[in-house]
Amino acid sequence: MTIQNIVSGNDSSNLVDRRDVLKMGLAGVLATTIPLGFATDAQARNNTWRIGFRNAHTGDSFNGVYRVGNKYMPEAFERMNYVLRDFRTGEVFPMDPRVIDIMALVQQKAKQRTPVEVLSGYRSPKTNARLRKNTSGVARNSFHMYGQAIDLHIKGYRTSKLREIAMGLKAGGVGYYPKSDFIHVDTGAVRSW
Repeated sequence: MTIQNIVSGNDSSNLVDRRDVLKMGLAGVLATTIPLGFATDAQARNNTWRIGFRNAHTGDSFNGVYRVGNKYMPEAFERMNYVLRDFRTGEVFPMDPRVIDIMALVQQKAKQRTPVEVLSGYRSPKTNARLRKNTSGVARNSFHMYGQAIDLHIKGYRTSKLREIAMGLKAGGVGYYPKSDFIHVDTGAVRSW
């Protein structure tokens, strides 16, 4: 099914599958997103970006190529969005490709083959409000609610080193939570706490 067929009504079934519409919307978002403008030597040589991560709460994982050159792969994002869903509500939301780039660069610069452990990806407004009531340090207008933030760590790797790597990227916000053993990365303004 093409966009032209949908718009003109030339599709023989005249039915548009919600999944097709979501894929087209995601493809449009990915086509207009400006990727981070830097890559590691390995990424530049191969022109491919890959990431391996696991959701610490669900056990779901992704390991593969998600970007070739400046083109993001919609099929990869469909899977990544599911893995990074709000595990409390099951809601899936499109993640900002730039936050995936940040996570991939942190993993690459840490020289770790161990998958990144994701503690929080997308967080629904309902979940965010509940966490604000019960936990300190949860922002009212959290980047997690917009698919622009990830809380992560890598087992067996010092979180303080991950923080240094993320801050060195100067690609967005970096939060450091040594007692809970994770860092927060987001695609907002460059800042740290």
